Amino acid sequence: MIVPTFDQFAPGNLEGTPHPGRSHWLIFQDGKILISSDAQETRLPYVEDLSSLGIDAPRAHYLGLADGNPCRTVEVPSHIPAPEAWTFEAVRSLFGRISDGFFSVAARALEVLEWDRTHRFCGTCGAATTFKEGERARECPSCGHLSYPRISPAVIVAVVKDDKLLLARARRFPPGFYSVLAGYVEPGETLEECVAREVQEETGVEVKNLRYFASQPWPFPHSLMVAFTAEHAGGEIRIDESELLDAGWYTADALPSLPDPITVARRLINWFISRRREGMRA
Repeated sequence: MIVPTFDQFAPGNLEGTPHPGRSHWLIFQDGKILISSDAQETRLPYVEDLSSLGIDAPRAHYLGLADGNPCRTVEVPSHIPAPEAWTFEAVRSLFGRISDGFFSVAARALEVLEWDRTHRFCGTCGAATTFKEGERARECPSCGHLSYPRISPAVIVAVVKDDKLLLARARRFPPGFYSVLAGYVEPGETLEECVAREVQEETGVEVKNLRYFASQPWPFPHSLMVAFTAEHAGGEIRIDESELLDAGWYTADALPSLPDPITVARRLINWFISRRREGMRA
């Protein structure tokens, strides 16, 4: 079976009515997902019981339904080898081979597993936690503290000046790779305030006319990217060298190496390209 597109995915935190039979399994090990090793096609396990793959997974999580079929995720220890004809691959390496819908489900799976792995003990009193009945939460039986899946909001913004787009190369990027600016929201900060602060701190540029564009889960490990467009309001580029190696204004016909099309960063850049080709202003 080919990897489902998940275009008809119905998310679910809990499985109210058990779904017997086979499930789509998103099986992870050290952040990598189990897929078929056949280079001609990309498949996920579609089985009733993971024992058929030689995997013992008592801590499986229900994710929802894809075309009416249940989707489940599980994390296996590092020492367990991949079954014959299967391999573990990084989700990022699958960009270009999977749909946006599949990436969203994989993001959900990764973030649920990260939450489960990092909240097995209470952050308040240190006692071992248990799953709370009726919702996706871990509960401390000692003090009652509840831990829900963590989501870390971040902003990402396409800043336009006349017919040019502000792109930067972060220190962690591969050589020649550029993207739009992004950063995490600080406590007590609005999304709009975060955009203005991050752009100013990293490049010295001031922005105006912020407009919401889109959002995307980014499970590395648990971010939610909230995308905006903005216009240059003033200031010359002066990069924060602790964060960036370079930044500059780029025209649509002279762009450097860019993020993968599945990312909201690339969607912002494609928005800029399409606007410029239409002869429009941001």
